[in-house]
Amino acid sequence: MTVIGSAGAKRAAFAGLIAAAVLGFSGPALAGSTPSAVAAFDAPPTAVITLEVTIINGSGCPGNSATATMLPDNSGFRVVYQDFIARDGGTAAPTEFRQNCQINVVVHIPQGFTFAIASADYRGRANLVAGASALERTNYYFQGSSANNFVDHTFTGPLHAAWHTTDVTAVAEVVFAACGVDRSLNMNTELRVNSPGGASSMSLRSSDGDVDTVVHFGWKHC
Repeated sequence: MTVIGSAGAKRAAFAGLIAAAVLGFSGPALAGSTPSAVAAFDAPPTAVITLEVTIINGSGCPGNSATATMLPDNSGFRVVYQDFIARDGGTAAPTEFRQNCQINVVVHIPQGFTFAIASADYRGRANLVAGASALERTNYYFQGSSANNFVDHTFTGPLHAAWHTTDVTAVAEVVFAACGVDRSLNMNTELRVNSPGGASSMSLRSSDGDVDTVVHFGWKHC
């Protein structure tokens, strides 16, 4: 995990932050594990790939205040949230400590290719007072799959800085879609804040700067 801020903020952050997590699709992923090497993938197809967003729902993306779009090079897709922030303490409402957003996308795969989830990057902003803690968690699962796995990243205050986390798929856990079949991917991301000593927040909203989520595909020829 990379934390961007002052030297003091970095020292406080690295004392309590997890460096990265391994993302698996056949068993629970362990936060804090060292990322393994990602399996060798083929170059993405050059044909236009359509990303169909079927669901955007949750307290962290009210009124469909999130967008998901394919990257220009077909290497994955980007999610931008407009109003995704969890708060605790101060004047925060009791329900604001946990916010989530579920996104379901269907990737229309060109003939002759298949894909898997290789990794995902998250960029946000934390404002945590001393004694506060926060959690960023994402569940990944494909429609029709029994695997429903999550990756956690934890944070401790004091921390007033941008943050960056990365989930990486372990080589042994890479699962490819069946060739010629469109794959429906569900992502449920949540932020939680516990701040008994004052007002704190954790965000993934674009108004806080260079903030987004990028899901990276691994492509293979059938």
